[in-house]
Amino acid sequence: MVKVEFLGPIGVDAMELEAKNLAELKEILSQNTQISKWLELCAVALNDEIVNDINQELKNGDKISILPPVCGG
Repeated sequence: MVKVEFLGPIGVDAMELEAKNLAELKEILSQNTQISKWLELCAVALNDEIVNDINQELKNGDKISILPPVCGG
């Protein structure tokens, strides 16, 4: 199981899911309409490190953070 947290305005509670890689996790998350609209806009962190490889392998206990775009001043 991996823990997925959704930061900022996404407004979804953390989930624990079974997924072998980020591509499989994206497929699972895209089935939730509240989350799916954010998936193409957000960065993804795996254990607090930004990752870009959709085929990144996931291990039991990994923490995935879905990070929406932000701006500041």
